[in-house]
Amino acid sequence: MNKLPASALASVEAYIKAHPAELQPNMNKLRALILKHAPGAEERIAYMMPAYSLNGPLVYFGQMKNHLGFYVMPSGVEAFRDLLQDYGTAKSAIQFPNGKVLPVKLITDILRFRVAENAMKAATRRKK
Repeated sequence: MNKLPASALASVEAYIKAHPAELQPNMNKLRALILKHAPGAEERIAYMMPAYSLNGPLVYFGQMKNHLGFYVMPSGVEAFRDLLQDYGTAKSAIQFPNGKVLPVKLITDILRFRVAENAMKAATRRKK
C-alpha cells in the first residue's frame, strides 16, 4: 500500500483525496457502488483502508501501487471465481488494475452476495 499521511486515515474522503488524482475516480466509483448496494452500511477506516460493515464485516478497499484492492472475504472470491479470471485474486481479495474501467456488474453482484450472506448469518445468530 502507498505510504499515507495520518490525516488520510481521518475519513474515507480523506483517504481517497490523499491519493493521486488519476486514481481517485475508481475509488469514488467503488465507494458509491458499496453505499448504493449496501444501504445502511457503516463506513469507516479500518486496517488503514476504507471498511464497510453491515451485519458484520462486509467489504474493504485499498489503493495499492498497481491496483485497487477489493476485499470481499473468502466467500466473495470463491462464489465468483469463474468470473474473476481477468483479475488477480487472493484468498479474500480481488485486484482491479489501475487505469482500467471497473467491472460494475461484477462488483454489484459481489456486493449483493455479501449483503445477503451477512443478513443470513445475522438471522442465524438471532435464532440462537
